[in-house]
Amino acid sequence: FLLLPNTSGARTAEEAVRLARLAASAGLPTWIKLEIHPDPRYLLPDPVETLAAAEILVKEGFTVLPYINADPVLAKRLQDVGTATVMPLGSPIGSNRGIETRPQIEIIIEQATVPVVVDAGLGAPSQAAEAMEMGADAVLVNTAIAIASDPVRMAQAFKKAIEAGHEAREIGLGEKQAAASATSPLTRLFSAEKNEHDYS
Repeated sequence: FLLLPNTSGARTAEEAVRLARLAASAGLPTWIKLEIHPDPRYLLPDPVETLAAAEILVKEGFTVLPYINADPVLAKRLQDVGTATVMPLGSPIGSNRGIETRPQIEIIIEQATVPVVVDAGLGAPSQAAEAMEMGADAVLVNTAIAIASDPVRMAQAFKKAIEAGHEAREIGLGEKQAAASATSPLTRLFSAEKNEHDYS
């Protein structure tokens, strides 16, 4: 495993860069989870400060994993800067509300040249599976596991859901239709059964 320093608590690009440098000077990996959220009530990431910090940290040789709003324009700017991934939120941190930003995340995935990790708000394994079915490369789950009565079993449940969602995406999901579409040709089935048992 890899210890991943996190700038959570930083309110500005300057604070985030300072935290990253402190972690590196302490001998921790130069991989950094970049989080800048000045509002303690909603913990929404600051896009302007995040981009500014990412530009500095990438130039200094850090592998930057930025936590962002589900903003396709910002995601593209960050990957152009050289971040290793983009990590759009599904919903606010710790809210367990699932993927409320699906249309925007779908655009981010479509345009991505780096891995897309859906981060924040995933409160149930089914929501993690949904993210993988959408085409995300990974998810980051914390609160749902940390507050579970049995965190180990909950982590295992998320693991199974992630694997199932990823496999379903690889196989290919059926397209949504406005009207019903018969998928069971019962006439042929019954005809075949009749012929099979016709001894006359």
